Amino acid sequence: MDYIGIDIKCVGEFTEILIAELGEQGFDSFLETEDGLEAYCPQKEFDKVTLEEIFNRYQEGFEFSYSFKEISKVNWNEEWEKNYDPIFVDKEIYVRATFHESKPEFRYEIVIDPKMSFGTGHHSTTSMMLVNQLAIDHTGKTVLDAGTGTGILAIMATKLGAKSVIANDIDDWCKENSEENISLNKAENIEVKLGATPTLSFKKEHFDIVLANINKNVLLEEIPCYAQILTKKGILVLSGFYESDLKDIETKANTVGLTLLSYKTKNNWCSPVFKKN
Repeated sequence: MDYIGIDIKCVGEFTEILIAELGEQGFDSFLETEDGLEAYCPQKEFDKVTLEEIFNRYQEGFEFSYSFKEISKVNWNEEWEKNYDPIFVDKEIYVRATFHESKPEFRYEIVIDPKMSFGTGHHSTTSMMLVNQLAIDHTGKTVLDAGTGTGILAIMATKLGAKSVIANDIDDWCKENSEENISLNKAENIEVKLGATPTLSFKKEHFDIVLANINKNVLLEEIPCYAQILTKKGILVLSGFYESDLKDIETKANTVGLTLLSYKTKNNWCSPVFKKN
């Protein structure tokens, strides 16, 4: 089957909007990149006029650029596999797909087939979250992975010794994909829930660690919820926003009893670690 691809350069927050819009237009494969995303759809479903109308609608609100490319007379799975490389995080973590060879010399190996879900480790936000997780004692802890995407952070938590993990997402496709990846990694102590964190019935002071790699606006809305469900001295790890937005995130966290312990930056993205007072 022939495919049409779009290479989009855009900021992190806009990628989520685009995935929703493009998904309605027949796009069924997305690959996150450092500066945006690539999206693909079968050529027979491609409607350039409608797509340009969608892009024009967002011209005033976001800075972005895009270009089209045609992938003809190739097996789509082979094309996808060719463009999806395994990654190495902090010399300890190896993230690969099922079609990559295993590397048992790495301390942690995670198998992720992302399909339409985000969170492969390729993007700076995800890799920083993984590095921050390495520095946190997960042994015997209860963990929440809010906005789980592919489930990669939840899987990492189990590999670091977490007692139990709940992963949630508002997208039913992400729920399905994360469950598939959890099965691939034999992470049996992860439960996946559908829904935004504030809408789910979590007990107060239930989680020792909360992980959330989403975007600035959602984080600002949900940080009070994270603080409420964290145990005393619990740890909150965030990402999905730029370094310039850290002050706004920290200010919000401080209002609900969270103190900034440290933060990492990569390619202007930021990942802070907070502790509940």
